[in-house]
Amino acid sequence: MKEISLPYYLIIPIIFSVLMLVVIIFKRESLFKTGKLKLFWICLTLFFAFYLFILSGATYLDISNKITLQTFDLNRDGFFSGKEITTEQSAAMRKVTSDIGRNILFITGLIFSGIIAGLVFGISRITQYIMSIKINSKSDYIRK
Repeated sequence: MKEISLPYYLIIPIIFSVLMLVVIIFKRESLFKTGKLKLFWICLTLFFAFYLFILSGATYLDISNKITLQTFDLNRDGFFSGKEITTEQSAAMRKVTSDIGRNILFITGLIFSGIIAGLVFGISRITQYIMSIKINSKSDYIRK
């Protein structure tokens, strides 16, 4: 039986995301107390959390598909021959070998996480701007 290898194209970004989240968590008091950059750090934390979630799911699917495929290797030699080749084995082999979406997920995950974090940042900035306009208009009304 062949050992299951971890997909390095997913593991390296996972490790980087975890390290960035750990740094942000340990430095949160100094990062989140400044008013102007607080929203930036919140969105950056959201970005890495979404990216970690996406990559972890892809890694789980990759490993579970490989484990499923290995259940069809009856003589544990790492090859499929004779009685080991069935329609279920072929379907499991297809899931392992021809999933391009999972293979480029580290790139599409960056894009998707960036879009989510960007939307949150944009909506929050617009909300802050609207609230500042309302506060300024109330203070002008009180002065008159």
